[in-house]
Amino acid sequence: MSVVKINVLTVPAEMRETLEKRFSNRAGLVESADGFEWFELLRPVEGTDQYLVYTRWRSEEDFQRWQESQAFQRGHAQAAAERGGEGHGHGQGQGQGQGHGHGQGPAASGSEVWTFEVVQHAAPAS
Repeated sequence: MSVVKINVLTVPAEMRETLEKRFSNRAGLVESADGFEWFELLRPVEGTDQYLVYTRWRSEEDFQRWQESQAFQRGHAQAAAERGGEGHGHGQGQGQGQGHGHGQGPAASGSEVWTFEVVQHAAPAS
């Protein structure tokens, strides 16, 4: 059964473009991970300052392996170095991962990770 991880990032309006560029610069890092199924960065349209980072995994174990992987660590170490050493906490729960800036200071002021199991799925007919 697939697992969805949604990282909720609080991003002030003036940092939206910065956050989006930083995610764009990291494109390709997660796609080769075993068990990875899907990624989307969702920009808020109105009524909130929270971005959603949606990833879908074959299993919880695949997600955990990705978090422990050298690629994940390398990407976040590079981001922390660019920011001056500030840590991350993807997948660690509410209040962790303060910053999520991935370079030149934080773009997000907070992070919370939601986890869901995919119970039903529909796709367009071929």
